Amino acid sequence: MADGQTIRAGGEIRVDHDAGITRLTIASPGKKNALSQAMYLAICAALDAAAAADDVKVVVLQGADGVFTSGNDVAEFGGPVGGGKVPSIQFLETIAAFPKPIVAQVEGLAIGIGSTMLLHCDLIYAAEGTRFQLPFVNLGLVPEAASSYLLPRLMGAARASELLLLGEMFSAAVAQEVGLVTQVLPVQDLAAHVQARAVALAAKPPHALRRTKALVRSLPAGIVLGRIAEETEVFSACVAGPEFAEALAAFQEKRPPDFSKL
Repeated sequence: MADGQTIRAGGEIRVDHDAGITRLTIASPGKKNALSQAMYLAICAALDAAAAADDVKVVVLQGADGVFTSGNDVAEFGGPVGGGKVPSIQFLETIAAFPKPIVAQVEGLAIGIGSTMLLHCDLIYAAEGTRFQLPFVNLGLVPEAASSYLLPRLMGAARASELLLLGEMFSAAVAQEVGLVTQVLPVQDLAAHVQARAVALAAKPPHALRRTKALVRSLPAGIVLGRIAEETEVFSACVAGPEFAEALAAFQEKRPPDFSKL
């Protein structure tokens, strides 16, 4: 793969490759690295290239400027770009099926899809002070990324329900406790630790590494992809509904939403 590529897409995805490691950096200045639909397509292209490249052993996913991502750019909820499948769903299907190890470097904020995408990463390292949130119900929406299937199996139905139904912020310590995060580190140690783990993975036998990942994630692909499709159908209906319209208006007007009359 080529080094130092930058894909500018309503924000940008920076792609760097060195010694078997491809590093993808999410950057949307002024938006806390919110992901536009075009940025999702850029990540898909980068992951597809990394999957096909023999010299890529591992992918590191991170955000720029001390923030992982604040989630989907709310200004871009809705339909696909230029027809076809919604880019955010293309991204979820791509990361769910990605065959090589993904190491996530998480700090600052991991909101919405910034949290649920971690279910499809293999090693997840978070900085102390990182805040996570699954705010879908708060927005009149439902979860995505097969999180409605995977989270209860990861942490139990009661804990998953608490995080999904209330949609409250939770800490990196809680994220580690429930199994969403591998390890929590001081922010000053995070980047060096992630780099060391990625280097260690890149030195492993690549076929054994990929086969082990496939065995660990041994759920039939159709179950996860089928749940992504099911969630997407309900999610799309919610986006067109009055609860999301009120939540979006409240966000834009910087006021609390009022769902009492809907």
